[in-house]
Amino acid sequence: MALPSSAAQLPVPPLIQANQHIYSDYFDGNFVDMLDRNILQLLDRVWFRSELVGFENYPQRNRPDRPLLFASNHSGMAFPWDAMVALSHLWRRLPNLRDLPRPLSAPMLSQSLLMNPFQVRNFWKKCGCVDATTPNFETMMYYQDHNLMVYPEGVAGIGKGFNRKYQLQRLATSFVRLGIEHRTDIIPFYTVNGEYLNPYTYSWEWVNRLSKKIGIPFIPMGPVLLLVLLQPWFFYMAFPAKLTFVLGRRIQPYTLTTKPTPELTRPDYEAISGQIRGQMQQELDAAVQQYGQQPYRWRELWQRIKENWRYFPFFLPWAWPALFREFERQYVHLGRRDVTLDLRSPGAYLRMLWRNPFTITFFVPILGWIPIAIRGYKGHRIGKRSAIGKTRQSNS
Repeated sequence: MALPSSAAQLPVPPLIQANQHIYSDYFDGNFVDMLDRNILQLLDRVWFRSELVGFENYPQRNRPDRPLLFASNHSGMAFPWDAMVALSHLWRRLPNLRDLPRPLSAPMLSQSLLMNPFQVRNFWKKCGCVDATTPNFETMMYYQDHNLMVYPEGVAGIGKGFNRKYQLQRLATSFVRLGIEHRTDIIPFYTVNGEYLNPYTYSWEWVNRLSKKIGIPFIPMGPVLLLVLLQPWFFYMAFPAKLTFVLGRRIQPYTLTTKPTPELTRPDYEAISGQIRGQMQQELDAAVQQYGQQPYRWRELWQRIKENWRYFPFFLPWAWPALFREFERQYVHLGRRDVTLDLRSPGAYLRMLWRNPFTITFFVPILGWIPIAIRGYKGHRIGKRSAIGKTRQSNS
């Protein structure tokens, strides 16, 4: 596939040029659009009720030829619904999709089918995610068609446990280094109430070390764990936290040092990363204080349910497996590019189950995990580091 002309015109190092196929290997803008129209708009409207705060004057590039680096905190112990909701909200709102951030995601999300929502194949990559390895990150700094989004806490951020909610973990130095080298700005924004997507679950490092061997970044230790065994769909579930995304102050990392870039050492980058973490933590604390005191807004949730009762049960998490799998059936297996899911007629949910019988396994206690695991790990070398895993990841 040909590279975007805007990217091809830039002088780039040969190794970067050879890796530019990642721009278009999987990303399918129509897939994102159809997914948003058929699924994510409904889930956001009723369940997550997301709000964007401070995005009225949307940040523009300080360098037209380099993407901005959007950076947010991770929501601990939860499946990454926060990123899905944030990006789908921006997808609907931005008049110029070139401003949309395209995510660099943990390679673990795409290494096994299990980590794709309800096992929709290549879900993350079709939605524009690129594995967050150092070569990929450096290649994406020459990308012209969108900005970039990073979660600089890395896997440690999503596995930090409810006892450390809203506490930023050590930030990667890679986004600082590349921001300085390419003189592009960092745009922080803060995810508030995401910690309540899966509350009161905790993290033990020795458990997480074991789970990573089977391609799962962490195991949430708490009441939900028993429900995951009894009802496998809980693995992907989210409680109805009202997600609020608050834009922070623009950061110019290249102004935080007086040294020439070639002279900067790893300790220098770590010190700058610490400065940025301090600003982000202060702004995150203020955002939580203002928008995070009522994470669920039950009355608002009930009102949204009443307003959208014709779409029952699809806005409820137990109906999401059928919803996602029917979307995959129509878009991927039937090849339809203008998908319109029937969500309002009587029996629509039962028809989805009939057309997608594998969905039933998500409701079978304990034994349902056998076919889910077989399908989820097919072709995945459990306990072995894949080629992607062997590559030095960008969250170092």
